[in-house]
Amino acid sequence: MSRPYAEVIGDPIAQSKSPAIHGFWLARLGIAADYKASRVDMSELGEFLNTRRPDPNWRGCNVTMPHKQAVIPFLDRLDPLAARVGAVNTIIPEDGALVGYNTDVPGFLEPLRSLLDQTHYFRMARVLGTGGAARAIVKGLADEKLVIVMAGRDPGKARALLDELDPQGEHHAVDIAHFADPTDFAFDDREQCLDLVVNASSLGMTGQPPLSFDLSHAPPGSIFYDIVTSPNDTAFLQSARAAGFQTVDGLAMLIGQADHAFRRFFGALPPRDADAELRAVLGA
Repeated sequence: MSRPYAEVIGDPIAQSKSPAIHGFWLARLGIAADYKASRVDMSELGEFLNTRRPDPNWRGCNVTMPHKQAVIPFLDRLDPLAARVGAVNTIIPEDGALVGYNTDVPGFLEPLRSLLDQTHYFRMARVLGTGGAARAIVKGLADEKLVIVMAGRDPGKARALLDELDPQGEHHAVDIAHFADPTDFAFDDREQCLDLVVNASSLGMTGQPPLSFDLSHAPPGSIFYDIVTSPNDTAFLQSARAAGFQTVDGLAMLIGQADHAFRRFFGALPPRDADAELRAVLGA
């Protein structure tokens, strides 16, 4: 390639919406650069990065599953947030060094920012899933002083993740099946409280089993957030919205994390006033 480029790496990679997002912004801003998707096998990570490192046109890459932790040994250093999360989703060449960043945290928090900037008596998040995406979500929410109830098929793994990511926090680990059955728990008056229900798993994604969550587990005024983007309007979000809850979809996090990566790749602010048009492109 004779002009600057960035890319997203993962395995599989065909489903990634990152090329469409970055391509839309590059075209809108008139920047002469490219963004592509590259399938990289786990065994090829080191060789791939060594090949890219000396390329003067390479501006870096996003990292998607299953490589967000596997790439770390091949990097020269980590940004402090990426080090705290223990996962990297953006690699930037800086003066010959490969530096790992995590833009999933600010991307996830972006649509919640106006709420997080308010004062609450109590903040709690029910986070469903213990995979790679959950690491950034738990770290971001813990830093924002939320008490986290983390649910997974293996509560022991959930407990270990909470202890690793926020050892001082008073968080709770439960079996994800706990949320599938109705509860008659009487929630107190939730005025001035912030309650989130986050699907950080692949459940409900096209080709995956459905996510079983009984709405009786959600306090009044809860906000439901699903990071799944295929489909973008999941059954989880549809049922919550039908019951009168606010919802945030997976494109919000995807576009938010891409924003922070794009700035580092191309040294420009993405045109966020065109988000509605971008969403239409991604939904086509």
